Amino acid sequence: MIVLTGAAGFIGSCMLRALNDKGIDQIILSDAILEPAKRCNIEHKKYLGWINRDGFLSWSRYSYKGIKAVIHLGARTDTTETDTSIFDRLNYQYSIGVWQLCTRHQIPLIYASSAATYGKGDKGYSDDHSNISQLSPLNAYGHSKHNFDLWALQQTERPPQWYGLKFFNVYGPNEYHKGRMASVVYHAHRQIATTGAVNLFKSHRSDYRDGEQLRDFIYVKDLINVCFFLLRQQPESGIYNVGTGKTRTFLDLAKAVFAALALPPDIRFIDTPENIRESYQYYTQAEMQKLRSVGYTAPFHTLEQGVADYVTNYLNMPHGYAYY
Repeated sequence: MIVLTGAAGFIGSCMLRALNDKGIDQIILSDAILEPAKRCNIEHKKYLGWINRDGFLSWSRYSYKGIKAVIHLGARTDTTETDTSIFDRLNYQYSIGVWQLCTRHQIPLIYASSAATYGKGDKGYSDDHSNISQLSPLNAYGHSKHNFDLWALQQTERPPQWYGLKFFNVYGPNEYHKGRMASVVYHAHRQIATTGAVNLFKSHRSDYRDGEQLRDFIYVKDLINVCFFLLRQQPESGIYNVGTGKTRTFLDLAKAVFAALALPPDIRFIDTPENIRESYQYYTQAEMQKLRSVGYTAPFHTLEQGVADYVTNYLNMPHGYAYY
């Protein structure tokens, strides 16, 4: 039996589909009270049962037998949220409870960290443990993920295998409910459908031209493959980057969406909102040597390949999206 938290969310529901595709349906799902907007993410998928997020840790005290792994993807992910108490409760303290469950009963654990922990990137993007204490996130969300990474590294009592995964810029199906936190691919597709054009943020730094801010974009299906590798092969525990190791510009991304739609690009630039301007990352690139060194050899989708699959097989469906 596998426990999957954040199961109705973007990455969690994609993980659930991938588990089902591998013939795995002995799964306990956990998330917040299921919002109607996210219900479709788990419809027609197979699982044993649903435990409300707020009751999961209590449930696990008596129902831990038979749990083979915990995949902890549940979190508050709004990077514009400034109430640190929300992040402390949902991202930090809750994750401590999940870690303690897995330690007490010796259950392998995968948990979601984030590239937001790297801040401006002035300390690099190395997932070497000696580098992590030097990082300075730019927002409350990043701090909550960073604080848990630091806490995990300080523990002497640990799950038998544990992996903290620093997800870079993830895009793909099942993110329709995320609103402003959905990927630029999703928003670009919607903008093209309604206006024929895409708005990208201007650069507010002299060393980057408009639209040439750089990100390490990773297709969600590649991220899921990494999780399966870790569960199956159980390499050395620790914190790992999960990106492609290659940077692409937002201009590249917008052009890939237009290409997937067989339309000529029409790209315009707008000011970056002032409330996120100071915490805006201009460059992210995962160092992937650590994951490769433990035997992960699968290729990643290129940006064009991932966008084409997402647009063609999901976003272009008659009702505006399809579920993975």
